[in-house]
Amino acid sequence: MSTQTLIKEPQNLNKALLISKKQTSPKKQTRTPKKTSSTLDQWLSLPRKQLDEIYKDAKPGELPQGDTRGTAILAGGPLPKLFAKVANLLAWQGKVFDLFTPDFNSGVVVNKVLPIGLNLIVAKIYRGESWMDGKDTIIIDYSGTSLFAKQIRDEIREVEPGLYLGKVWWGKTRILDFALETHQVVLA
Repeated sequence: MSTQTLIKEPQNLNKALLISKKQTSPKKQTRTPKKTSSTLDQWLSLPRKQLDEIYKDAKPGELPQGDTRGTAILAGGPLPKLFAKVANLLAWQGKVFDLFTPDFNSGVVVNKVLPIGLNLIVAKIYRGESWMDGKDTIIIDYSGTSLFAKQIRDEIREVEPGLYLGKVWWGKTRILDFALETHQVVLA
């Protein structure tokens, strides 16, 4: 568009300003994960072997930040959806992540437990090698921070933006799977 056209036709000036603004505005936006609930519903009905394959195919992704909603998954167990609801109501609601290193690759985690969502049971979070497949994963390590959960180690990988699949280890024995959902995902 020429300058003369913009002066004669004000609507063209508005279009030009709008196009210019779109080209210079940052692309950072916030959205809620789209498929989270349907994917999580699928996970609740899958056998452990299929959950393991999903975990093995996933990359670690970004470390979660802030408050997350948790779902315990008793893969292959009886009434897995009922188990998840009861566990959520009575025992475990998720985790709160506090990342404090400059690169946001480590920090601390606190579990939300009991019906009131009390913040208890602290762990360290960092990247490391998975006990399942030897690949990079996000580790939640209770060994140096909790007397109650000293034998517990969680591993998580981000399967979809804001949705993590986790494995719970007691010593070297895997005992449970779980999901963590962040409340918002920030896109750059």
